[in-house]
Amino acid sequence: MQLSQLSGDEQGIEQGHRLVVEQLLRLRFGTLDEELTAIITSLLALPPQELTLLLLQLSQISRTELLVKFKQY
Repeated sequence: MQLSQLSGDEQGIEQGHRLVVEQLLRLRFGTLDEELTAIITSLLALPPQELTLLLLQLSQISRTELLVKFKQY
């Protein structure tokens, strides 16, 4: 769904989710570079339970593993 199709409340929720994911990636990998930024949309497209599980396991996943799993080709 495009951001332009969302109501104000939904946009706020979507932006909040994005900020949380960005911050977790920064904390885990020290920086949020172009490659990590590129996979955020794919991460946010996951079902909530799957995203939560992935974020809980983030400390055990290498940067390379995460990029390979979610890189858009």
